[in-house]
Amino acid sequence: MKRRQLEHVLRAASRISGESEVVVIGSQSVLGSLADDVLPPEVSASVEVDVTFFDDLDDAKSDAVDGAIGELSEFHEAYGYYAQGVSATTAILPAGWRERVVELRTADTEPGRGLCLEPHDCVLAKLAAGRPKDYDFAEALRAAGLIDVDILRD
Repeated sequence: MKRRQLEHVLRAASRISGESEVVVIGSQSVLGSLADDVLPPEVSASVEVDVTFFDDLDDAKSDAVDGAIGELSEFHEAYGYYAQGVSATTAILPAGWRERVVELRTADTEPGRGLCLEPHDCVLAKLAAGRPKDYDFAEALRAAGLIDVDILRD
Protein backbone atom coordinates (compact mmCIF):
# COMPACT_ATOMS: atom_id res chain seq x y z
CA MET A 1 0.00 0.00 0.00
CA LYS A 2 1.08 3.55 -0.67
CA ARG A 3 0.25 6.72 1.27
CA ARG A 4 -2.13 7.96 -1.44
CA GLN A 5 -4.14 4.75 -1.05
CA LEU A 6 -4.24 5.21 2.73
CA GLU A 7 -5.47 8.77 2.19
CA HIS A 8 -8.26 7.43 -0.03
CA VAL A 9 -9.31 4.93 2.66
CA LEU A 10 -9.27 7.68 5.30
CA ARG A 11 -11.45 9.95 3.15
CA ALA A 12 -13.95 7.16 2.53
CA ALA A 13 -14.00 5.99 6.17
CA SER A 14 -14.56 9.54 7.37
CA ARG A 15 -17.50 10.02 5.04
CA ILE A 16 -19.05 6.69 5.96
CA SER A 17 -18.67 7.14 9.71
CA GLY A 18 -19.39 10.87 9.87
CA GLU A 19 -16.21 11.22 11.95
CA SER A 20 -13.35 13.55 11.15
CA GLU A 21 -10.82 11.44 13.10
CA VAL A 22 -10.09 7.97 11.80
CA VAL A 23 -7.63 5.96 13.89
CA VAL A 24 -5.29 3.67 11.96
CA ILE A 25 -4.04 0.91 14.26
CA GLY A 26 -2.64 -1.72 11.90
CA SER A 27 0.59 -2.04 9.99
CA GLN A 28 -0.34 0.60 7.44
CA SER A 29 -0.31 3.22 10.20
CA VAL A 30 3.42 3.60 9.47
CA LEU A 31 2.44 5.39 6.25
CA GLY A 32 1.46 8.34 8.41
CA SER A 33 5.11 8.77 9.47
CA LEU A 34 7.31 7.16 6.86
CA ALA A 35 7.61 7.90 3.15
CA ASP A 36 6.63 5.24 0.62
CA ASP A 37 10.09 5.12 -0.89
CA VAL A 38 11.84 4.13 2.36
CA LEU A 39 9.50 1.31 3.32
CA PRO A 40 10.68 -2.28 2.80
CA PRO A 41 8.33 -4.50 0.77
CA GLU A 42 7.36 -6.48 3.90
CA VAL A 43 5.99 -3.28 5.41
CA SER A 44 3.99 -1.94 2.48
CA ALA A 45 2.70 -5.27 1.13
CA SER A 46 -0.67 -5.23 2.89
CA VAL A 47 -3.82 -4.19 1.01
CA GLU A 48 -5.78 -3.76 4.25
CA VAL A 49 -6.06 -0.75 6.55
CA ASP A 50 -7.27 -1.43 10.10
CA VAL A 51 -9.35 1.54 11.21
CA THR A 52 -11.31 2.40 14.32
CA PHE A 53 -12.74 5.43 16.11
CA PHE A 54 -12.12 6.74 19.62
CA ASP A 55 -15.79 7.11 20.53
CA ASP A 56 -17.13 3.94 18.89
CA LEU A 57 -17.98 1.95 22.03
CA ASP A 58 -20.41 -0.38 20.27
CA ASP A 59 -18.25 -0.66 17.09
CA ALA A 60 -21.14 0.62 14.96
CA LYS A 61 -18.92 3.03 13.00
CA SER A 62 -16.22 0.40 12.49
CA ASP A 63 -18.88 -2.07 11.33
CA ALA A 64 -20.31 0.49 8.89
CA VAL A 65 -16.86 1.10 7.39
CA ASP A 66 -16.18 -2.62 7.18
CA GLY A 67 -19.49 -3.21 5.41
CA ALA A 68 -19.06 -0.38 2.93
CA ILE A 69 -15.37 -0.52 2.02
CA GLY A 70 -14.20 -3.75 3.61
CA GLU A 71 -12.87 -6.97 2.18
CA LEU A 72 -14.77 -8.20 -0.89
CA SER A 73 -16.72 -4.93 -1.12
CA GLU A 74 -17.19 -3.06 -4.38
CA PHE A 75 -14.52 -0.64 -3.09
CA HIS A 76 -12.06 -3.54 -2.65
CA GLU A 77 -12.87 -4.91 -6.09
CA ALA A 78 -12.49 -1.49 -7.73
CA TYR A 79 -9.26 -0.38 -6.05
CA GLY A 80 -7.52 -3.54 -4.86
CA TYR A 81 -7.28 -2.38 -1.23
CA TYR A 82 -9.78 -1.97 1.58
CA ALA A 83 -10.49 -0.91 5.15
CA GLN A 84 -11.14 -3.31 7.94
CA GLY A 85 -13.24 -1.70 10.63
CA VAL A 86 -11.99 -3.04 13.96
CA SER A 87 -12.63 -2.45 17.62
CA ALA A 88 -10.42 0.06 19.41
CA THR A 89 -9.44 -2.78 21.73
CA THR A 90 -8.16 -5.01 18.91
CA ALA A 91 -4.49 -4.09 19.32
CA ILE A 92 -2.42 -4.36 22.48
CA LEU A 93 -0.85 -0.91 22.65
CA PRO A 94 1.70 0.62 25.02
CA ALA A 95 0.79 3.23 27.61
CA GLY A 96 0.61 6.74 26.19
CA TRP A 97 0.08 5.70 22.58
CA ARG A 98 -2.77 8.18 22.08
CA GLU A 99 -0.43 11.08 22.89
CA ARG A 100 2.02 9.88 20.24
CA VAL A 101 -0.31 9.36 17.27
CA VAL A 102 0.83 10.95 14.05
CA GLU A 103 -1.73 13.04 12.21
CA LEU A 104 -2.12 12.46 8.50
CA ARG A 105 -4.19 15.28 7.08
CA THR A 106 -4.04 16.26 3.42
CA ALA A 107 -6.49 17.48 0.82
CA ASP A 108 -6.93 13.80 -0.08
CA THR A 109 -8.05 12.78 3.43
CA GLU A 110 -10.75 15.45 3.67
CA PRO A 111 -13.22 15.59 5.28
CA GLY A 112 -11.22 13.48 7.69
CA ARG A 113 -7.76 12.96 8.99
CA GLY A 114 -5.88 9.90 10.02
CA LEU A 115 -4.52 9.40 13.49
CA CYS A 116 -1.79 6.85 12.82
CA LEU A 117 0.20 4.90 15.36
CA GLU A 118 3.71 6.16 15.87
CA PRO A 119 5.95 3.49 14.24
CA HIS A 120 7.43 2.22 17.52
CA ASP A 121 3.93 1.82 18.99
CA CYS A 122 2.88 -0.03 15.83
CA VAL A 123 5.85 -2.39 16.14
CA LEU A 124 5.12 -3.05 19.80
CA ALA A 125 1.52 -3.92 18.91
CA LYS A 126 2.79 -6.28 16.21
CA LEU A 127 5.22 -7.94 18.61
CA ALA A 128 2.41 -8.37 21.15
CA ALA A 129 0.29 -10.07 18.47
CA GLY A 130 3.15 -12.49 17.99
CA ARG A 131 2.37 -13.84 14.53
CA PRO A 132 5.24 -14.73 12.17
CA LYS A 133 4.16 -11.98 9.74
CA ASP A 134 4.27 -9.46 12.60
CA TYR A 135 7.82 -10.45 13.49
CA ASP A 136 8.78 -10.11 9.81
CA PHE A 137 7.20 -6.64 9.74
CA ALA A 138 9.10 -5.53 12.86
CA GLU A 139 12.39 -6.96 11.63
CA ALA A 140 12.03 -5.26 8.24
CA LEU A 141 11.59 -1.86 9.91
CA ARG A 142 14.53 -2.52 12.24
CA ALA A 143 16.81 -3.73 9.43
CA ALA A 144 15.95 -0.64 7.38
CA GLY A 145 16.89 1.59 10.32
CA LEU A 146 13.36 2.97 10.60
CA ILE A 147 12.84 2.07 14.25
CA ASP A 148 15.17 2.26 17.22
CA VAL A 149 15.39 -0.87 19.39
CA ASP A 150 16.31 1.24 22.42
CA ILE A 151 13.05 3.18 22.09
CA LEU A 152 11.14 -0.12 21.90
CA ARG A 153 12.82 -1.30 25.10
CA ASP A 154 11.89 1.93 26.90
